[in-house]
Amino acid sequence: MSPRIGYGAGSVATGAFGTVPGLMLLPYLTDTLAVPALLAGAIVFLPKAWDVVLNPVAGRISDRTVDPRGPRRPWLLRAGFALAACFALLFAAPDLGSQAFDAAWVLVAFLACATAYAFFQVPYVAMPAEIATTSAERTRLMTWRVAILAFTILLAGASAPAIRDAIGGRDGYRAMGVVMALLILTGALLAYRGTRAAPIGTVAPGAGTLRDQLRIVAGARDFRVLLTTFVLQALATGCMLAAVDYVAGDVLERDGAATVLFVCFVGPALLLTPAWATIGRRTGKRRGYLLASLVLASGAALVLPASSGSAVLVYVAVGLVGVGYAGVQVFPMAMLPDVAAVDARRTGSSRIGVYTGVWTAGETLGLALGPGLFAVVLALGGYVSSDADDVLQPDSAVTAITLGFSLLPALLVLLSLLWLRGYTLDETEVDRVDVA
Repeated sequence: MSPRIGYGAGSVATGAFGTVPGLMLLPYLTDTLAVPALLAGAIVFLPKAWDVVLNPVAGRISDRTVDPRGPRRPWLLRAGFALAACFALLFAAPDLGSQAFDAAWVLVAFLACATAYAFFQVPYVAMPAEIATTSAERTRLMTWRVAILAFTILLAGASAPAIRDAIGGRDGYRAMGVVMALLILTGALLAYRGTRAAPIGTVAPGAGTLRDQLRIVAGARDFRVLLTTFVLQALATGCMLAAVDYVAGDVLERDGAATVLFVCFVGPALLLTPAWATIGRRTGKRRGYLLASLVLASGAALVLPASSGSAVLVYVAVGLVGVGYAGVQVFPMAMLPDVAAVDARRTGSSRIGVYTGVWTAGETLGLALGPGLFAVVLALGGYVSSDADDVLQPDSAVTAITLGFSLLPALLVLLSLLWLRGYTLDETEVDRVDVA
């Protein structure tokens, strides 16, 4: 297995964990455990907020890890096992008939998942700046990663609701949790084994305290504007993911619509990831990122008028979202190692772990705020939480679901482009620094 494929295999773990809770945890709380929408949103958000604090710490620790296998790979194994075990427990609460107990179980288990994920994801995202030595190589590495990520998101996002629905009730969620946990473990093991022949960075860890390094990272303008763009877009996609189950059940009112919507959202990435990489090589990553963002925003906005027509029109609009989504995954993930590598080559000190820690903290915050924001939209629309299957939602709730899936994400993506305009680092400068 080549290092590119081996590294990309880690996206099996990150894709499964990044997708399934965002897609299914909020509906599990509101429609199976009957937790009120605002409380459910808080339960989904708080563990992720903890990650915002923890991720830079995890990056600092991985920077300073001394191990013959390298500073990052041991964490893939340790945290991968922990994440899989905690995820299996997330949907496995015993049925004691207590809403308070059910809510507390999910909160604690999700907090444990978030902690384990921080120590897996941050070292994992830090690796490309050490494995690849040029901007072009990092783009190729990210192309493999995003392609495998897209496949995993499609597999996990389509199969998780199918497993739940095939078994039904809380047992369906429990079975789904175990299957997804095994998928996460598989990805972690493949990444650990597949990167054993990959180069290990030789740049010494940066000096100073974590606060000193965070201050330096925060002062890196290109990193700051790129991160802000990415966080706002993570907020938009997190909102859309959280809305899928509700759009399928309360707007389209079709069995299996959740799976179709998810395939439309993620499926294009399987085919178009190499195409976006080619566009990036010809036009530059920044322009490619801008184009992909506009495509995503256009698709999301088109969902609103399409929702008053047939379900097919909604699927087509979501497919356009998927086209843009493929690009907004490729470009920022290729641009982040460029920023971190330029800093490392210029200073002779590695802050790659801190950079990626802050980055993943921002991504985590965006993806966590997405379901939380959508939960607020549900509450404002008067959504009725219940453990029954035949609850008729008021028209205001259906309208809120549609707006939370379409107009709100489109506006967030367009807003993010105000920051992307400030990104100035180009590939020529990156490679000039890399060679120096």
